[in-house]
Amino acid sequence: MRRKFALISILLLALIPLFGVSCSGQINASDYAPIFYFEAEETCYPIDASYHLDNSDYICVNEFLEETCFYDNTHGTINDEGVINHYQSVMSTYGYTVYYQTFSSETSEIIQYWMFYVFNKGELNQHEGDWEMVQIVFENDEPTGVAYSQHHSGQKATWSQVEKEGNHIKVYVARGSHANYLRSFSGKIGIASDIVGANGKVLKPSDYTLDDLEDETWLNFTGRWGEAPDTEASALEAEFLGQAGPNGPKYREDGAMWDGASWGNSLFPANDMMFMAEWFFYNFILIFIIITIVILALMAFRIYRRHKKYGLGPRIVSMLYIKGLNLHSIGNILCIVGIILAFIGLFNPWYFISYEASGSVITGTSFQTEGIVNLLSFDGLNGLHVTIPGASGPIPMGSFVLPFSVFIAIGLIFMIIATIGIPLSKKLGTKYIWRGVRLLIPFILILVLILAIGSIVPSMAGGGQASSYIQDIIDPLASSPFGGQSSTSFDVSGGTAQINLQWGLGLGAWLLLFAGIIILVSGILEIIANSQFFVTKIPLPGKALTRMPAQHPPLVQQQPPQQQAPQKQASPKEKSKVTFCTECGAELGDKATFCTECGKKLK
Repeated sequence: MRRKFALISILLLALIPLFGVSCSGQINASDYAPIFYFEAEETCYPIDASYHLDNSDYICVNEFLEETCFYDNTHGTINDEGVINHYQSVMSTYGYTVYYQTFSSETSEIIQYWMFYVFNKGELNQHEGDWEMVQIVFENDEPTGVAYSQHHSGQKATWSQVEKEGNHIKVYVARGSHANYLRSFSGKIGIASDIVGANGKVLKPSDYTLDDLEDETWLNFTGRWGEAPDTEASALEAEFLGQAGPNGPKYREDGAMWDGASWGNSLFPANDMMFMAEWFFYNFILIFIIITIVILALMAFRIYRRHKKYGLGPRIVSMLYIKGLNLHSIGNILCIVGIILAFIGLFNPWYFISYEASGSVITGTSFQTEGIVNLLSFDGLNGLHVTIPGASGPIPMGSFVLPFSVFIAIGLIFMIIATIGIPLSKKLGTKYIWRGVRLLIPFILILVLILAIGSIVPSMAGGGQASSYIQDIIDPLASSPFGGQSSTSFDVSGGTAQINLQWGLGLGAWLLLFAGIIILVSGILEIIANSQFFVTKIPLPGKALTRMPAQHPPLVQQQPPQQQAPQKQASPKEKSKVTFCTECGAELGDKATFCTECGKKLK
């Protein structure tokens, strides 16, 4: 009897991996396997890691990387589409694979799901091979939280914060980088500027194979799943820029991710406010279009009411009332000049930081940039772009792309539309002042950002000698944000390096500044003028019905005076029928065919 029981126990233990059950026997990995949502333009999906091993050279570099080994894909490099093209040609053969491992900590149990992608082609960097992971934490056999990997870090959330289909968590995978997000609208906040969406392929647990990592012979490979460098300089650059390819699951982030409990606890927690901010940025363009349409509709309604009540005047747009050398004419001329300068400023650079680096930073290797290279550029069309030096040229490190010029241009157009039919220079001046202040906001924000760099960037370096070097470079910029240049030398890696920095406000920022000031002055002049541009249909509140200078019609021959019968005094009913000229407001005769004050022909 005991022998039969022992035999049955052995058979059950042997069957455990087939059903994805954890070592504790309490959690089934397949019951919680994720559902993956990909962006429409994604080119790589989770695949059996054997693809990479089957199509790679095993290269060990002993000279400058202390015997670091690489699985280097033979079908391409980090600078082309070779690996992706080959993968897509054999993708159907390999299918989709997700790996898992389960383990227990002191207070909880954890299931980790690992995904291998043949190539990382993210917005921030690109490299061969890509290992990503999501994990679920259990307490008392109940799921309590999750952690999603994102680049070198990630995000954690409670079980209630996760979107699910039953017990299957939903994972939204960023295009190219394969960072994992909790929502389909996430990814836009942060330097990586990931593109996420649920508009592409969806992989449910039934669509992929779930394999136990403990069964894989390559699990203990300590090297990198990516391209091998050929020089010490390219090795350092690849490591710094994230182009070297990742270590395997057991060794990613120096093994921190494999120990899921401490890694997960160290991540930034999700919260509803962050979800709202991510949703807003993801849908910003759509929101802006809707707001623009609503504002235009409200402006059209107000203009219509103004037309019905007071009329719009002979020149329609009130900034076109320019006649003679007076305050309101000068104010309108200045406003038009300011608008022209602002539009020119929208198509020119707003701020730049450029550098020129040289020296012998790496043993036996000299480094020299080819002239001045942009480190940071900011303009109204392309937004913010950050690059850093690389052996093969500037390397993009991050961006914040918003068409600021479009928003400002639409604001200026709104201001012009809003001036339609305004009869008083004082009211027109108020609109000018508000628009002038808004044109100054980008200029002020740029200066605040540059001033903040002096404290933010060194703190991100984490202290030490590197932070000191960065502080020496940044201090001159923060102390003179309008523009300048500096040269900084320092010792590093047994050699010396020199960085020449140039920075300053671009032509676009200066033009926006001048435009804002000019429009502010134009508004002040309009308020001081306190004049009325045209006679309204009915008197304005607190204003008499003033008349424009008379424009008399051609003289006609006077008829000899004839004796007229005494006119009958008009009754109150007849008095109520008195009409006024819609052009100048003058009182009209009972059967008048034209206005004797302004000459307007009547129907």
